[in-house]
Amino acid sequence: MEGFFFALYNFCEVFMKRTGSQIIVKLLEMHGIKMVSGIPGGSILPLYDEIGKSNIHHVLVRQEQAAGFIAQGIARTTGLPAVCLATSGPGAMNLLTSIADARCDSIPIIAITGQVNTSLIGTDAFQEADTFGLSFPITKHSIMVKTPEELLKAIPLAFKIAVSGRPGPVLIDVPRDVQLKTCEFDKWPEVFAENKLLANACSTKKTAACDFTPVVQELMNCEKPVLYLGGGCNSFEASEVVRAFKKLYRLPVVSSLMGLGCIPKSDKDFAGMIGMHGSYAANVAMHESNLVLAAGVRFDDRATGVVSKFCPKAKIIHIDIDGAEINKILNADLSFVAKVEDAFPSINKILKNLQKDSSFSEEKNKKREEWADFVIELNKKNASFTEGAPLEIEKNSNFKNSVNPRILISSIPKLAEQAGIKADDLIVTTDVGQHQMWAAQYYPVEKPRTFLTSGSLGTMGFGLPAAIGAAFANPQKRTVCFSGDGSIMMNIQELATLAENNLPVTVIVFENGTLGMVYQQQKFLFEKNYSASQFIQSPDLLKIASGFGLETFDADSDKEWYKKAFAPNRVKKPCFVRVRVDPEESVLPFVPGGKANIDSIRN
Repeated sequence: MEGFFFALYNFCEVFMKRTGSQIIVKLLEMHGIKMVSGIPGGSILPLYDEIGKSNIHHVLVRQEQAAGFIAQGIARTTGLPAVCLATSGPGAMNLLTSIADARCDSIPIIAITGQVNTSLIGTDAFQEADTFGLSFPITKHSIMVKTPEELLKAIPLAFKIAVSGRPGPVLIDVPRDVQLKTCEFDKWPEVFAENKLLANACSTKKTAACDFTPVVQELMNCEKPVLYLGGGCNSFEASEVVRAFKKLYRLPVVSSLMGLGCIPKSDKDFAGMIGMHGSYAANVAMHESNLVLAAGVRFDDRATGVVSKFCPKAKIIHIDIDGAEINKILNADLSFVAKVEDAFPSINKILKNLQKDSSFSEEKNKKREEWADFVIELNKKNASFTEGAPLEIEKNSNFKNSVNPRILISSIPKLAEQAGIKADDLIVTTDVGQHQMWAAQYYPVEKPRTFLTSGSLGTMGFGLPAAIGAAFANPQKRTVCFSGDGSIMMNIQELATLAENNLPVTVIVFENGTLGMVYQQQKFLFEKNYSASQFIQSPDLLKIASGFGLETFDADSDKEWYKKAFAPNRVKKPCFVRVRVDPEESVLPFVPGGKANIDSIRN
């Protein structure tokens, strides 16, 4: 009899009994998730019941799209996957935009959605939608589970997929009855906790047996090289090895929008962003170059413009973790499927050895120095805070004495320091529009993961919830959100989430009474036919923000707003700043469709 009870005791010890919701929560905790964002609804209430009993902090957003962008704010600043939740039907569909945005910019987030009971799937049940089918084209991977046992594999797999190779979003759709149903299992699966996930995402192990000797040989033989950096370089690990390369081999450096921060803006050889609104010097450097070393980039249309006119004289060396991007847009002369973190240490090692070789050409090295000096000088001559500013006769009479947005954006770190906050303690997010491009052109981004913007999808409404996520992940820093009076209205309800959580975020909204980028394109390309780009009536944004519980400042009437907005004694509190900008202010340079990048409108 004693043997029977002993065996029964061992059986109970070995086999665990958990519901689907309990499995999800436990595995999230095992993966180091301390916070999730979302909105509850009928099909996901069992999971919310377990979250309410756990140590995971839940951030209640006002619209599901914001939950995805909050997760992005966390993931973009840490490099680790973050989690968002939504119920079935409209909840999941609201989440899809932020998931697509994460896919386009290679951001690792995990979206867990509730679904109607398995017996109701396909019956057009209340709040039923084919979340799996809808999400499939816009995720890195989508999973629909049918039993609680499947969750033991699906959750760890989602985290692994999200950070491995080229990062991206993973969606897990879980029917309500699966969340409630129990299952038995003998042990929890092995998972990658936070430190292991980060190690996996930034591994220095060789991703492939690549021989980078031909890369170095091309570099040593060319006279006009350019280093082109993209989002695949925007991590501290990648930035470190790229900077080490720059110390060994001098050349002009340009970046995509997503690559800003890989190399400090203050680096003497950084010529700026390329493309439609790129700097003139950066676009000329690419056009005149005879060798482009492209790392962690995908040659998107906003960067290349007309592909046949892009880098017409250059050999292309393309290094990217995603083999699907190689030769997709632009054919490469040399290509390598590898992480930037892996590739550049090998390149640096070979470069050091070749530089010691007697065949090293001092003449070519001198020409490369002259080339780099030429690009630097070109950048100095063409960098201007008045590029795109209206002439006196062009100014809108309703915006007299409005600020120059370029000067204001570039001065934010200095203003913050004058108020008592170090520039290194600032993280910037942007919405989408003119303010986004001004920030990309003029804000002094010095470090990776400190400039967060919706690049490929260009989603208005990104900035505010992304800033909330960044602030949650970096409570010791101050997050600055640049937005416009068009973009801020897309997710303005999240000012309530910001105030409720009392986060260190400064929201700066540029108000010009228009959809600025649309207005600008209509001015230059459609003979000033301003169709649906001017607001007939603009709300009082200061009153709205105040109504949500935020302290507000009008930069027009309060010239020392920054002393209060960035004061150390209020570093833990959010605030809202309105800045009026003349609608005739334009983002220049601007490359019209069909033109080469060097044929930009510049005045």
